[in-house]
Amino acid sequence: MIEKVQAAVDYIKKNISEIPDFAIVLGSGLKKIVDEVDDKIVIPYKDIPYFPISTVQGHGGDLIYGTIEGKKVLIMSGRFHYYEGYDMQVVTFPIRVFGVLGIKNVILSNAAGGVNSAHKVGDVMLITDHINFLPEHPLRGKNVETWGPRFVDMSQAYDKLFLNSAIDFCNSNAIPVHKGVYMALSGPTFETPAEYGMVKVLGGDAVGMSTVPEVIVCRHMNMRVFALSVITDLGGSDLEFPVSHEEVLEAANVAMPTVIKIVRQVIKDY
Repeated sequence: MIEKVQAAVDYIKKNISEIPDFAIVLGSGLKKIVDEVDDKIVIPYKDIPYFPISTVQGHGGDLIYGTIEGKKVLIMSGRFHYYEGYDMQVVTFPIRVFGVLGIKNVILSNAAGGVNSAHKVGDVMLITDHINFLPEHPLRGKNVETWGPRFVDMSQAYDKLFLNSAIDFCNSNAIPVHKGVYMALSGPTFETPAEYGMVKVLGGDAVGMSTVPEVIVCRHMNMRVFALSVITDLGGSDLEFPVSHEEVLEAANVAMPTVIKIVRQVIKDY
């Protein structure tokens, strides 16, 4: 794995001019952030040694290098999920590459089901903490000491400076936004009403199928994390609304202007 990560890093270095200030991972339907990048360089996943390929509708297949708010960024237009059949080392392979590349700040986004009664479809939730219900842990196995410690402190997984920057910006500009806890389940099925109810009882405000493994590996490699969820559907023990992936993508598209404003501000305040 060390050799594979290094091979990917060496290839990416040949295609970029300097180490990015931020890596950004885009969730389902959130590819429009790519349009915010100036002086784009596109690096297809298929050209990067050992890089996986996304198989999910609404996820792209390129790394995008360029500038947002005067800062260098490297964007994953499309991520990888456990439910696609990848193990956690593959799911988090890009994060390892970002860490070895020297990137210190990571922005993660996802589409999620809302269980908090305050949520509406199309809302944005800033993630303050998470609950990991995935069946495999990304740090399971032999630890690579040069990447990080065997036991990782997760007491502040989500960087408070980034979070406060986003909250202050939203408050100052009357942008409605929620804060909350994200729970990760494996998918690919959407949750049953009872499962949505379980998430709520256990302290989750939103539920999805990604993000948490990436956050864990970011913290293992001492990278700062900012993450947000777009609420693309609602569920609970007393709610039985049908949901489809197409509806998820449509809701994510509605939320894009807010997501873009928040992401740009976090980068600007860096």
